[in-house]
Amino acid sequence: VQLQASGGGLVQAGGSLTLSCIASGRIFLLNVMAWYRQAPGKQRELVASVGYGGSTAYLGSLKDRFRISRDNVKKMAYLHMTSLKPEDTAIYYCNLRQASDEYWGQGTLVTVSS
Repeated sequence: VQLQASGGGLVQAGGSLTLSCIASGRIFLLNVMAWYRQAPGKQRELVASVGYGGSTAYLGSLKDRFRISRDNVKKMAYLHMTSLKPEDTAIYYCNLRQASDEYWGQGTLVTVSS
C-alpha cells in the first residue's frame, strides 16, 4: 500500500487549504483513513479520521475548522481546512489502517503565515 499526499503550501492566516491523499495497492474494504500532523518540536498528533462508511472523528479543537472526507471509488481522502492559524503550521501526513497494518504517506507541509 502506498499513500501520496498533496495540497500543502503557504497560506495566510484565515485562509483555506485542501489536502488530498490517494491510496494505491491492496486496499481492503474496511479501512480507516486519517490525517496526522507534526509541528516543529512537537509530537505527531491525529487531526481527523474517516471510516470506510464515512464516520468521522476529529481532534476536538479542530472540529469547527477542519473537515475530512473520502472517496472510496477513487481511494482518496481529503482534509479541507478553513480559518487557518499559524499554529496549524505542520507537516500533514496521510494514514491508512486496515486489518493489523498501518501505512503512512510522505507528508505535505502546510505553512500558515500571520
